[in-house]
Amino acid sequence: MPTTPSARSVKIDQDEKGGWSSDRPRRDDAPPRPANLSVRCRILRPANEVRYSPGSLLLIASSPSSTGEALAQRVVEDKASVLSMAKVRGLLEGRVSEEEIAGKATELLDAAVAKRLGANASVTVVLEGMGPEERERFARPAAAVKRPCHLVLVESPREQVEDEQRPALNKLRKALDAGELGAEGFNTAMRLGGDSATELKRIVFRPEPKDE
Repeated sequence: MPTTPSARSVKIDQDEKGGWSSDRPRRDDAPPRPANLSVRCRILRPANEVRYSPGSLLLIASSPSSTGEALAQRVVEDKASVLSMAKVRGLLEGRVSEEEIAGKATELLDAAVAKRLGANASVTVVLEGMGPEERERFARPAAAVKRPCHLVLVESPREQVEDEQRPALNKLRKALDAGELGAEGFNTAMRLGGDSATELKRIVFRPEPKDE
């Protein structure tokens, strides 16, 4: 009686394996994938007072950045939490050469943000750019230590917006209005412009008051 041929097995050499497999070891030379920052993003309405939990990261985006600087100085209660490239550059002027200021300012700002996040201290950063890479620069280290991230977009009159930042501004505005900034790690987002910018009187980093 003829025997049934056994199922044929094929061996794949290690260097020929491709694609994903649960039992396939990760190649040692493969770079680690960045952590997924996605969270649920809630769009906030402008109000007299906006309250964030202590230890949060707040990014303020605007074009020109001086608009965001002015808002932060006017409404953020904890002035010590406010950091920006402009502030750091001002501290470095006269202490390092002009050629070194940009690199040193970036290094010091990143270190100051990381230090406050690591100490569970609230931090507000006024952004200079409107692109996602600058937001990720701060949102990623905040996510690594499980700090909530929030964004406020302050809109200036059209004639004051820098031409090179207009496309990125339009893209950010569209993503904010669509509630898509959760993909970048932001728990809340708020857009201020016109009367709504003056409606906001104070930003505080405090727990919600307990009901009496």
